[in-house]
Amino acid sequence: MTTEQGTRDVLAELTAAGVSIWLDDIGRDRLSTGNLATLVRDLHVRGVTSNPTIFEHSMSKGTAYDTQLADLATRGIGVDEASRAMTTYDIRWACDVLRPVFDDSAGVDGRVSIEVDPRLAGDTARTTAEARALCWAVDRPNALIKIPATKAGLPAITSCLAEGISINVTLIFALRRYEEVIDAFMAGLEGAAAAGKQLSSIESVASFFVSRVDTEVDRRIDALGTPAAKALRGKAAVANARLAYEIFEERFASERWQALAAKGARPQRPLWASTSTKDPAYPDTKYVVDLVAPHTVNTMPESTLRAMADHGVLRGDTITGSYDEARAVIDGLESLGISYDDVVAVLEDEGVRKFSDSWNDVLKTIGEQLETLGDTAAGR
Repeated sequence: MTTEQGTRDVLAELTAAGVSIWLDDIGRDRLSTGNLATLVRDLHVRGVTSNPTIFEHSMSKGTAYDTQLADLATRGIGVDEASRAMTTYDIRWACDVLRPVFDDSAGVDGRVSIEVDPRLAGDTARTTAEARALCWAVDRPNALIKIPATKAGLPAITSCLAEGISINVTLIFALRRYEEVIDAFMAGLEGAAAAGKQLSSIESVASFFVSRVDTEVDRRIDALGTPAAKALRGKAAVANARLAYEIFEERFASERWQALAAKGARPQRPLWASTSTKDPAYPDTKYVVDLVAPHTVNTMPESTLRAMADHGVLRGDTITGSYDEARAVIDGLESLGISYDDVVAVLEDEGVRKFSDSWNDVLKTIGEQLETLGDTAAGR
């Protein structure tokens, strides 16, 4: 395929390097116009992720949801049930678009993620129940249910995997928490094996958020304002992700994992999320080209995807063997008084809060539209 770069197809090269390209966006317009199918065909998109913020943006503009909303209003459906009906409709549609990729990759890719209600992030039992409900509602083999990597989320992840539900573990910032996520993943597969589940049908990714780390660390660096601090600007996020990949390499070479792999299990791939640059001083392809390694996923908004196609320059594997340099970055921040543990704790709390706020905005938007349409249907 010819791209803006001429005969070079950078996205094909990225795929060949072992990076699965997933689109970090979904919406009724994107589905109904065939845009998603075009991205799959032309730009090597192999999966889709969604979150409450994405749905809030999609539902707050345009008329794509009006027909379904009118039917829901006429039936007297409440806000919570209407939100589930609307979001799962989009996810089913996207799953069907990606089904050929799912089949061709033996279920590794072609995945579409939908997140549990983020307001449940502190409640294990309700998160587990919601994950089951979403799995039943979407009813597609290529769906991934997103559960946040909070303390309460970890046992829910294990329980759902043990039941055979494929999981996207989201909102990971801390390396220590990532190790707990891997433990939860392996415990879930061990439970699934004990229950007689087919492990090869269970897929999981661990979504490590990237650009938000630089946003928070750079804010603290700018407050310090020293030359030593400024020298580390824009380095924390990539260093954190690279150290996560080191953990991935180590843990998925362990005897515990080998025992699961012998039963047909597939590794939980690291997924780089939040990969659009928030600081215009940084290249718009930074969090793609600096995080290339086999057995990874990079989920990008369309703007980043097209930037890669237009002017992305790959430098081969940019993760493997970079771990000492990455540790030096984290150590350097600590020496400046920028606490890694405090940064990742702030980011996890902020991430849950932002997604909860977005979900509340989704419910408010749907509620207002249902009320207006209900009044119209009743002739008021």
